[in-house]
Amino acid sequence: MDSKKLELIADFYEYTMSNGYFTKGMKDTVAYFDVFFRRVPDGGGYVIVAGLEQVIDFVKNLEFDEEEIDYLRTQNKFSEDFLHYLKEFKFTGDIWAIPEGTVVFPNEPLMTVRAPIIEAQLLETMVLLTINHQSLIATKTSRIVNQAKGRPVMEFGARRAHGIDAAFSGARAAIIGGAVGTSCTLSAKEYNVTASGTMAHSWIQMFDSEYEAFKAYAEIYPYDCTLLIDTYNTLESGLPNAIKVFDEVLKPKGIRPKAVRLDSGDLAYLSKKVRERLDKAGYEDCKICATNSLDEKTIKELLEEGAQIDLFGVGENLITAKSEPVFGGVYKLVATEKEGKIVPKIKVSETAIKVTNPSYKKVYRFYDKETNKAIADVIALHDEKIPEDEYTIFDPQDPWKKKVITNYICKPLQEKIFESGKLVYRTPELKQIAQYAQEQLETLWEEIKRLEKPHMYYVDLSKDLWILKNNMLNSIYF
Repeated sequence: MDSKKLELIADFYEYTMSNGYFTKGMKDTVAYFDVFFRRVPDGGGYVIVAGLEQVIDFVKNLEFDEEEIDYLRTQNKFSEDFLHYLKEFKFTGDIWAIPEGTVVFPNEPLMTVRAPIIEAQLLETMVLLTINHQSLIATKTSRIVNQAKGRPVMEFGARRAHGIDAAFSGARAAIIGGAVGTSCTLSAKEYNVTASGTMAHSWIQMFDSEYEAFKAYAEIYPYDCTLLIDTYNTLESGLPNAIKVFDEVLKPKGIRPKAVRLDSGDLAYLSKKVRERLDKAGYEDCKICATNSLDEKTIKELLEEGAQIDLFGVGENLITAKSEPVFGGVYKLVATEKEGKIVPKIKVSETAIKVTNPSYKKVYRFYDKETNKAIADVIALHDEKIPEDEYTIFDPQDPWKKKVITNYICKPLQEKIFESGKLVYRTPELKQIAQYAQEQLETLWEEIKRLEKPHMYYVDLSKDLWILKNNMLNSIYF
């Protein structure tokens, strides 16, 4: 959604630091930044990465006009030479990224930016807010879709999203995560996906009776007739009136009703009763749609109780990732270049999880040749060679825990996106990304995808990276 210029969507420190780099003659120093996250939201077993397309659009169009430069001038913090530099700004660096829809895990470099320090620094906020938001929503949607057990899930959250872009790009992320449609009309148009929605309670209230409201809707939309049956009394009023309209308006035309929707009450109990009466009336093929503040846990419980629900519309809990609405991805310096050589950098913390993995790296995934299931991922230095026949993985925290893996296929996860400022990557269509995401999920064992206490997928460091990291830590503390 490109309705405004976005260059100033950046933490102010990105500009103060960049001015400082410029002033100290460091603007041409090449830096490497990694984008990664430290933990999976909701205690889940995996993340579906999303948001790359919007990052690409931002980088391609990153330039500063006079209005933006004039604003920065009013802050009385920036030199005129630096402001002139911004006026001529163009991204000239390299970017590697894991494609959207890929299943990823903590500490893996989702994106690596190599560029002169100011160019790399000014990407931070936009890269993070885009990847953090869309990865969060794609992952939340995937959890919901997994619990629906093959029943279609529609994204219905536009009215509860945290702003315009959250609704628009959130719907995009939901499609990547497995939703079959969205209630956000603009997203449906821009991304060529199904627009989902029929009526609200206000439609029924506008007529003198529920029957008249249903009859009018069936006459206008006979081939797409879904009726909301809980405005007054689901079993005593809504369902009988819906069946009456099906009999009087659709049946004589040889048209079958599409669905009835439940938006309140005991959905498990009501869906069973509605199914029973629809079947008795001869509408065995009429589906039952459920809405009303659903999430993955509610859906799981409904189906365990035998709810007769065929499809779900999920709103606020999906589009806001209400149960854990912060993804927590970070953008950290991992290396610079000096005289053409890579100089590793590390951030140290008393909190072990915040100690970064240094240097320019690549991440690889090992797949079992027989099952095509993912075995483990390894983060390695960029120039390491992964053997084709046998590899030993080990726990970075407890290196004595080792496992030798064989009979595998090893694939790098990152792809080149920008080279010397030029886009070299072809962005797939959204439906292709969504299909790829589902294929990725098929490579995971069910134990990793389960809702509660999922199996932890192995993400290990290569021996060379592990040695480098520990040597750097030892040089600081000893």
